[in-house]
Amino acid sequence: MKAIFIDCDDLSASVLDQVHRTGDPPITLHRQPFEAGALPRLLAGYGICLDDHSSLPTDVLAQCSSLKHVVFLGTGAASYMDVEALQANGMQVHTIKGYGDIAVAEHTIAMMLACCRNLGRMDREIRAGTWVPREGVQLRGKTLGVIGLGGIGKEVCRLGKSISMDVIAWNRSTRPRAEVPQVELDTLLARADVVSLHLALAGETRNFIDARRIARMKPGAILINTARGALIEEDALIDALERGHIRQAGLDVFHAEPLPPDHRLAGMDNVLLSAHAGYNTREASMTLMRRALDIVREIVAASG
Repeated sequence: MKAIFIDCDDLSASVLDQVHRTGDPPITLHRQPFEAGALPRLLAGYGICLDDHSSLPTDVLAQCSSLKHVVFLGTGAASYMDVEALQANGMQVHTIKGYGDIAVAEHTIAMMLACCRNLGRMDREIRAGTWVPREGVQLRGKTLGVIGLGGIGKEVCRLGKSISMDVIAWNRSTRPRAEVPQVELDTLLARADVVSLHLALAGETRNFIDARRIARMKPGAILINTARGALIEEDALIDALERGHIRQAGLDVFHAEPLPPDHRLAGMDNVLLSAHAGYNTREASMTLMRRALDIVREIVAASG
């Protein structure tokens, strides 16, 4: 069974080369931009498609008679394809979890520290010729509230404790082996000086942090989101930032990506932005690509 990496770039190609092992099946690397309508031609003869972050419409893939497996390089396949519809059409969608837990957790802590010390705003001001040593917030002894105790959330808890923060957490189901106290969500929102989101995006978590829950947050709290943009009701967040109810927000993810330069969030001094880059380290990329190759290897072996 033949495999193609449909949206490979130079960085991904170099990582693949770095983690390649003897016996790995060959993978065709397609490096050119393409429109969705070209997929039937590009995928002709291939049984496996590796997809980084390209849209794969169901009606178009239905025309790809040889395609049996889609290996999505990450966890958020549902943002780029209708997973259930593809599987109903006989295509199996494989996702890769946990490859970037440490990378995203470290990015989360970096955003938290930068927000507490106004680093983004001072950097912009100094470059524009303004010198204002802005007051920051010390984190030792402050409360970090972690929402979601998956792999990333657990690592954020560990890092928060390592800098002497009082860490509490909430998860949709109780985690018996959690190494931090688990509290009710309203309790977390009321106590936390920093709230960090680490939930998967699903129907019940869309707009999870809405106006009602923002109102329950401790006045002057800092909100960090390195999970999914749609977890937060955007208008409610902007309103809370304008009023100062939320002191600072560190956002790596957004409802619309790339974030338009004229977006209201982009013009706010108390918002720190990054380009959905929390997962993006060489170490995480190597883990991701190695797991993708292992999946392809298993599929090819099973197909005989």
